[in-house]
Amino acid sequence: MTHVVKTIEFGGTTLTLETGKVAKQANGSIFIKYGDTAVLCTACSTGKPKPNAPFFPLMCDYQERFYAGGRIPGSYFRREGRPTEKEVLTSRLIDRPARPLFPDGYMCDTQLIGTTMSFDQVNDGDVVAMLGTFAAVAISDIPWAGPVVACRVGQVDGEFVANPTFAQREESELDIVVAVGPQGLVMVEGQANFVSEETMVEALGFAEEVTKPLMNLVNELVAEIGKTKFDFETKSVDEELVAACREVAFDNMAAAATIPTKMERYAAVDKVKKDAVAALAERYPDRGGEIKGIVGGFKSEFCRKQIIETNKRLDGRDLDEIRDINIELGVLPRAHGSALFTRGETQGIIALTLGTGSDDQRIELLSGMTSRRFMLHYNFPPYSVGEVKFLRGAGRREIGHGTLARRGVLPILPSEETFPYVMRSVSEITESNGSSSMATVCGTSLAMMDAGVPVSDAVAGIAMGLIQEGDKVAVLSDILGDEDHFGDMDFKVVGSAKGISALQMDIKIDGLNAQILTDAMAQAKAGRLHILGKMNEAIERPRPDISDYAPRIFTILIDPDRIRDLIGPGGKHIRGIVAETGAQINVEDDGSVKVAATDNEIAKRAIDLVRMYTAQPEVGQDYDGKVVRVADFGAFVQIAPGMDGLCHISELADGRIDRVDDVCKLGDTLKVRVLNVERNGKIRLSHREAMRAAGLPVPQGKKSAGGDEGGGGNRRGGGREPRGRDRERRRSRRPRNEGGEGGNADNGDNGGSSDAAPAAPTA
Repeated sequence: MTHVVKTIEFGGTTLTLETGKVAKQANGSIFIKYGDTAVLCTACSTGKPKPNAPFFPLMCDYQERFYAGGRIPGSYFRREGRPTEKEVLTSRLIDRPARPLFPDGYMCDTQLIGTTMSFDQVNDGDVVAMLGTFAAVAISDIPWAGPVVACRVGQVDGEFVANPTFAQREESELDIVVAVGPQGLVMVEGQANFVSEETMVEALGFAEEVTKPLMNLVNELVAEIGKTKFDFETKSVDEELVAACREVAFDNMAAAATIPTKMERYAAVDKVKKDAVAALAERYPDRGGEIKGIVGGFKSEFCRKQIIETNKRLDGRDLDEIRDINIELGVLPRAHGSALFTRGETQGIIALTLGTGSDDQRIELLSGMTSRRFMLHYNFPPYSVGEVKFLRGAGRREIGHGTLARRGVLPILPSEETFPYVMRSVSEITESNGSSSMATVCGTSLAMMDAGVPVSDAVAGIAMGLIQEGDKVAVLSDILGDEDHFGDMDFKVVGSAKGISALQMDIKIDGLNAQILTDAMAQAKAGRLHILGKMNEAIERPRPDISDYAPRIFTILIDPDRIRDLIGPGGKHIRGIVAETGAQINVEDDGSVKVAATDNEIAKRAIDLVRMYTAQPEVGQDYDGKVVRVADFGAFVQIAPGMDGLCHISELADGRIDRVDDVCKLGDTLKVRVLNVERNGKIRLSHREAMRAAGLPVPQGKKSAGGDEGGGGNRRGGGREPRGRDRERRRSRRPRNEGGEGGNADNGDNGGSSDAAPAAPTA
């Protein structure tokens, strides 16, 4: 295989496509680099049709290796495990543009893989993988109507940007991924900060224009080394059988297709197929499967023709008509917020749960760990379409629909400073006939308001379709499942009255022009505003308070230097608060402490304990402390966990006492007042001042000869030895190096009071 390297500047960064060096046994392989982000992309196919396959067996897989970012996985096994949400979503971004371009009847097992092997922390690997994988199929011998190219579009300071970096995406008003084929747009996926429809159309036009050099580059590569596409077997069309089926079944299928309700329509369609098999059994024995397939195709043929010629749809609606909407709030009594949203035969129960900071989702990415405070999970149980299936975990469809809805809701969320809750919305689709992901958007917006989340706006979503026959075009609002299946375009638009917040578009026709796109966007806006009006009738603004069953979160600020005192040795203190109260406590590095509890009294007790562990002593404040050490010169009293002060012997009583334990002993509770807090943190306490302030009896010591109660100052009067000799004698009795933590032991030689009253004169 010839080794070829192609290089181009794109979006201000060097893009390199290399083939013929790595993975040469694949049908096609591309090693693509964008900056220092590198992805190995491969395309393989068995070349043998899969017998009786119900659909084209295409597998698209994107995977990120942690070594790409210089990291070791944080899992127990220290290796990559099940696909992450990012990998699943990128796999879908590869699948959706690629699948429609494989030829009809091609039923060979095919797999496209993109593996990110180097990540420069600047350029995302998802779009790089799309571009490389599409190029790998294009140069391979696998039949495909490509090439397709891709890019991400952002808008920074009013200017569109191709392939914005992570830093630019943080500032961008929109973030959309666009795939462009030979005839124009193929797929769009992304989010925006309520941009207008006109801006979105301009962004898509920008994507088509800016990707032309990429298309030329891939075409050059294909012309230089592209392999000849191999032939594959397809079943030839039996025109005689088709004519026979049309004669016995077309009119019956047309009648069945116009039944407005889904389950009745499906039952009638199945009966038409069975009747056709029975009617043709003698002429075409053992060909029942073919007959059912041909007759089933009449349904799409009839419906498309009816829409184009009469502007009437399966259920009798006009093209821009929205199905009936019914809304109920608070349907789940113990959920923090809930809504039952029904639109036609599509229905979902959406539950909103409020949690604390410890409930956020931790996500491990190539760039490192991150967290998510808003989660939206979409569930599609089999009963929603009347089926019986094994229940499994969320599949790619569930993840994709949930992510689209989440992107649409994100811009209305309050900031964490305003609303310090973690939020999780779960959508249980209970009935489905098209647009279930958009019902999830509407239901989530309603459930948030029902839960008292102070959202900035209401958001709604609508699924649109398009039918094109020659020059005739019909844009359909709020499509059914059948209309999605036989239509030429499926696009979902989420937004508020201000503009678009999320968009997903899959285009099955060539040459979608700007005018059709503009008209479709305008019709989608009208439908979205109609739905928002119905939602506002149910609830116009968020409820004034959150549910009684939701945790109340209170935020207090402490000195960051006291965080270790709150946590305690080995987390002893904070675990003790949680065990005693049942509240949840989250401590941030900036000193903010969030206390969450469903009961206000519990929260108050937890807050009191937090403040006790982190209290700052104030001069003049009284405490009921605990004597933790006794010395000759005074008692050390713990006034709060981790906070001790010295109550000098002179401050234990009025008058002189000989021993500290005349007033208190180790372990006693002692009422004290803060006299002074020195710069070094040492705290001076007074027992007698606290007792006097509380109106309680003050311990009495010995009085001087003059009869005054001057505290430590009395020691100078009453015919005693001269002051200097008395001080020298007391100093000789004082143990050395006393004082300890919080110590005021340096005052032990003079009674601990510099303003003691002078002794009364003797007679």
